[in-house]
Amino acid sequence: MSANVDLNIRPDYDQVIQDIADYVLDFQIDSDEAWDTARNCLMDTLGCGLLALRFPECTKHLGPIVEGTLVPNGARVPGTQFRLDPVKAAWDIGCIVRWLDYNDTWLAAEWGHPSDNLGAILAVADYLSQRRLSCGKSPFTMRDVLDAMIRAHEIQGVLALENSFNRVGLDHVLLVRVASTAVATKLKGGNREQVMAALSQAWVDGSALRTYRHAPNAGSRKSWAAGDATSRGVRLADITMRGEMGIPGVLTAKQWGFYDVLFSKTNADQKVKAEGDRQFRFQRGSSPGYGSYVMENVLFKISFPAEFHSQTACEAAVILHPQVKDRIEDIDKIVITTHESAIRIISKEGPLANAADRDHCLQYMTAVPLLFGDLVAENYEDSFHEAHPQIDVLRQKMEVVEDKRYSKEYLDPDKRSIANAVQVFFRDGSATEKVEVEYPIGHRRRREEGIPLLEKKFRANLATRFPSRRCEEIFTLCKDQQRLEQTPVQEFMDLFVI
Repeated sequence: MSANVDLNIRPDYDQVIQDIADYVLDFQIDSDEAWDTARNCLMDTLGCGLLALRFPECTKHLGPIVEGTLVPNGARVPGTQFRLDPVKAAWDIGCIVRWLDYNDTWLAAEWGHPSDNLGAILAVADYLSQRRLSCGKSPFTMRDVLDAMIRAHEIQGVLALENSFNRVGLDHVLLVRVASTAVATKLKGGNREQVMAALSQAWVDGSALRTYRHAPNAGSRKSWAAGDATSRGVRLADITMRGEMGIPGVLTAKQWGFYDVLFSKTNADQKVKAEGDRQFRFQRGSSPGYGSYVMENVLFKISFPAEFHSQTACEAAVILHPQVKDRIEDIDKIVITTHESAIRIISKEGPLANAADRDHCLQYMTAVPLLFGDLVAENYEDSFHEAHPQIDVLRQKMEVVEDKRYSKEYLDPDKRSIANAVQVFFRDGSATEKVEVEYPIGHRRRREEGIPLLEKKFRANLATRFPSRRCEEIFTLCKDQQRLEQTPVQEFMDLFVI
């Protein structure tokens, strides 16, 4: 046989793809904690989307691509009157959910926001429920939505545990596309072959670059990138269910596969990877061990609409506010002690060009609560920034240092802390105490403290869009696990139409 030809024997699907498909189709979710957390996640995620509708830079993206388009059984976008095809509805839902950087977070070797997948889940479930009813069939229930949420969280989160896509410059929304594709194909009735085929299409799409998340190019694409990814998952599921074939060796194919093309540059702290070490790693050994771990341990952003690595710094700044608010002019320096990931992605100096730039700046997100005692979405807008030059004055006085313990415990699976400490020094030689917060209020270790505040946040977000009676109707339903799970999806979505 000539050495100048390829051996054209079609392989089995890559094991990573097979494992995801088997999990999506066969795993039984029996964790009460996961179901309860998914319900709280649903509330929080929808609330974040409703709050984003107050911002024209977000709402300009919403609605049909062709104005006036009518879609029978169209999926609804919560808080609006839009009825859209499931692909665009997923885009819009994902966009509003992520716009303010206020929905849940997962931090490991890779970062991300697993509730971004709700765009695909709600759009597909709402559309198919209405279509089923029109054919005399039973609709999906909200238990199906919560089930898909747990699975999407798990797929995205487990892939992120040991595999750093950001270190090769790839954006974490790749994992949103993969997870959304898997659960959307299942909701559409896909079998094992179809789920694997759809997943292979998600991987072969490659990945967006992280350029738009980092100085000096940070911009608003980071606020709609997840909507784009979850929407793409719906489209790939649709293509597959129409009979499109898969690409079985998309990850492992020599020269042309995902590992060789996009993942071979580095992984973790290695500068160059060995030939046999280009594949994904899993924290629990060779098997991914998909279950409900990610939903159980997901991080909620309860207090601040801010990039999660800064949450504990913001909390520390709020604690310090009473001690510094009358001594702002006397501040000599501010020391922020943090972990490596925060330094790598959100520590920046120099002018901040836009709201998206500011909500990914550790120094800005610490300065605002030091000055005002809180941090809200409006604090990132140009008008607020221009009206308060003291923010940039404080930024110039900040020093950011790494605590190696913080960095180590950030990755420790038994801790997963996101620690920051803030201390303010004055010109007369005095200083505040060093306020250290290791676990943000949205952490699993602070669930008992956090859930009442999450519910308060949801109520406040509902009130930005609906009259009080509707707000109470939605909140009461969402608080009742059993009744919520039994509610048909289309009836649930009816409540969110203005």
